[in-house]
Amino acid sequence: MAMKVKCLLVDDEPLAIQLIQNHLAQLDSFEVVATCSNAVKALEILRSTPVDLLFLDIKMPRLTGLDFLKALKNPPAVIITTAYREYALEGYDLDLVDYLLKPVTFDRFLKAIDRYLRSKDLPIRNDVPAMEDQPFVHVRSAGKVHRLPADEILYIESVKDYIVIHLVNKKITAKYKISDFEAQLPGKNFLRIHRSFIVTLRKIDAFTVNHVEINGTEIPIGASYREYVMKILQSDSYNR
Repeated sequence: MAMKVKCLLVDDEPLAIQLIQNHLAQLDSFEVVATCSNAVKALEILRSTPVDLLFLDIKMPRLTGLDFLKALKNPPAVIITTAYREYALEGYDLDLVDYLLKPVTFDRFLKAIDRYLRSKDLPIRNDVPAMEDQPFVHVRSAGKVHRLPADEILYIESVKDYIVIHLVNKKITAKYKISDFEAQLPGKNFLRIHRSFIVTLRKIDAFTVNHVEINGTEIPIGASYREYVMKILQSDSYNR
């Protein structure tokens, strides 16, 4: 029998821990060996219990998740789970498996699991649905649920309480918060570049430090996103 991936969940929000537990319960090859609400307790657990994968919140009492992670000499693989996007750049430098924004949808969770398995050169087990099998985004608009091919999305724009999804041949307007919609996007081809814009990386035709260009449209890069966006756009993984 294949060994299970042993997971530790660290979060001071019981509902957040329950959500990740529910997600992991759907994967036979993963098991939760412990949960706790602060980094100090997590350190005690890591000293006594083998852990392969750590799900770690950032804002916790006594010691933040990132400070805790920096203090570990030999940390396990880490997936950050947080409500705060502004720590993404700092987390990017810590060799994380992934950075999940709450609430963590199952689709987005599976993407992180897929990254973990690939980073460890582990086989994609039968109980982990391949992300390639989820190429559609489902959007409720005007009383209908639209099944949109993910590879036809050019970019998503936030307009007050709505989003406008710009596709190759049409637009769909739907009542969503852009952050909630971002959480359900499949795969790793979407990037938030502004509080009001998410773009599809493969659709970018050109970019500067101030904007990206997609299909003849210039889309601004927000000042607070700029450093992280430039790091992604200039990375080897993006330019392969």
